[in-house]
Amino acid sequence: MSAESKDSGASPSAPPAKADVRPASDAVKGADDSPIVQYLVIRKDLVEVEKWPLGALLAQASHAAVAAVWLNREDPATIEYCSGTNLDNMHKVVLELKNEVQLRNFSEKLEAKGVKHKLWMEQPENIPTCLATKPYKKSDIADEFIKCKLCR
Repeated sequence: MSAESKDSGASPSAPPAKADVRPASDAVKGADDSPIVQYLVIRKDLVEVEKWPLGALLAQASHAAVAAVWLNREDPATIEYCSGTNLDNMHKVVLELKNEVQLRNFSEKLEAKGVKHKLWMEQPENIPTCLATKPYKKSDIADEFIKCKLCR
């Protein structure tokens, strides 16, 4: 299955039962006390070389983030990440890669390792602009992003 189509085809899940919601003091923490994070990786060349407005690139990242959450809406980490007590405590890490080739290669690497993500394709041009992971415990996924730079 390609990175562009990670949809499980399942119907929207019901909100978690009260017993599944952690108290605010444990907000967005996994069982190993590692925060749950969502990684976003943007193409820096779209702003620097292609001269896209910053707002346009932010919209691409937003689309990718929402799509990754929606496609993984029944995943336990996603449910916890989006629970009512955690909405004000979400963690995102925004990183950058230089260009389309690096973004496509990185998406393929994540896919090969089973890291669920959404590669956002701007339409109708079919241009890959950004990718976003589903929410993961940081301790489970951080190593995959070591070579990416923080977005500036």
